Amino acid sequence: MAQFAEMSRMIREIPKKVRMGTLKRIEEGLLIASGLDQHVGVGDLCMIEGGTRAEITAVSPGEIRLIPFGSVAELSPGLLIWKEASGSLCPDSRWLGRIVNAFGDPLDGQPLNVRITRNPSAPHRNVLARRGLGDRLDTGEPAIDTMLPIVRGQRVGLFAGSGVGKTSLLNSLARGIQADVIVFAMIGERGHELASFLRDVMDPETRARSICVAATADCSALERRRAALTAIDIAEHFKREGRHVLVLMDSLTRWAEAHRQIEAAQSGRMVSVGFPANTAQDLARMMERLGPGATSEGDITAVLSILVAGSDMDEPLADMVRGMLDGHIVLDRDIAERGRFPAIDVLKSVSRSLPQAATKTENETIATVRETLTAAARIAPLRDAGLSSAGADPEADRILRAAAKIDEIWAARDLPDATLSFARLTALVARSG
Repeated sequence: MAQFAEMSRMIREIPKKVRMGTLKRIEEGLLIASGLDQHVGVGDLCMIEGGTRAEITAVSPGEIRLIPFGSVAELSPGLLIWKEASGSLCPDSRWLGRIVNAFGDPLDGQPLNVRITRNPSAPHRNVLARRGLGDRLDTGEPAIDTMLPIVRGQRVGLFAGSGVGKTSLLNSLARGIQADVIVFAMIGERGHELASFLRDVMDPETRARSICVAATADCSALERRRAALTAIDIAEHFKREGRHVLVLMDSLTRWAEAHRQIEAAQSGRMVSVGFPANTAQDLARMMERLGPGATSEGDITAVLSILVAGSDMDEPLADMVRGMLDGHIVLDRDIAERGRFPAIDVLKSVSRSLPQAATKTENETIATVRETLTAAARIAPLRDAGLSSAGADPEADRILRAAAKIDEIWAARDLPDATLSFARLTALVARSG
């Protein structure tokens, strides 16, 4: 009976009338069509005769402008074009363990209940109806569980260069954080990296409660941009059901680059650095869809990776995003090169859930550890340059020994929660004092 009900619903949704337009011309990747301007809006999806999908970017009297999701090589003026049926994604428990593209179509060759994605501009929500940040979440990463706590509904940026363990840390957080549903947004990854991630990195238990939305590097800029919004659409669906959703996006930088490419295609001005003026607005709109829900809803906790060239935290995107988030975790190449993973630079990282997320005693421990690490950061360069030697300054020796022991705690794999991590850290502080 359930199958018949689903078939009846799908039949009811078939549009009774399809309005057709005509492709008029192609201009450097932009498509101009006529006949639909009274019936469509910006962000709507259209299908072109032959099977090419395109997104409307501008509507003016008598014509519409579109950007295709694929190649324009087989397109020519005169082809019919029509608006795709409006709808929304319909994720449910059958989506768990599945991999989909930016439109919700399955990538593993198996059937899936999908409707066409809606316009990705989510309706405005009353921010006063939302709860505040929730309880602390255990991650299994001692540096995060103690110094940089993540709480339910928090939005955290993971800032890192290439090859310093960013993807491995995201996977560790997926295994460690208790969430009802995990939504991976894999944007701009190389195909073999995505396959390796799904095959080797995600364990079966994690995959069983996860949905992966993927748009690889060879996908169009439109598809890469839409993939992030599709992932958030899916997360919001489960949030409305009262579930706690963890969104892990790798990477927000690839989304921003896709956005820049689309804006450049529309304006005709290619820009290799910096971002269009509307990038900040679109980012803020996306960030506001994450976070705590309203009274009857669940929450969306999010960790979003941002690629930083040369560990430059002041580059345009990093600077833009940092102010929109509830904290940032910085991975440092020097730490990675000396073999300590995760390569978190605690002194450059911040969690805005503090001090509320920790007890008074825990906050005192955090302050002491930060003081020790700050002092060690001043002393270590002097030792490396030969301007100070072991034994010459007992206090400096004590600080460096304590910092080395703290480093060992950050790399420990036997501390699954904040309680155990704080116990070991507090004991170390007491011994080193």
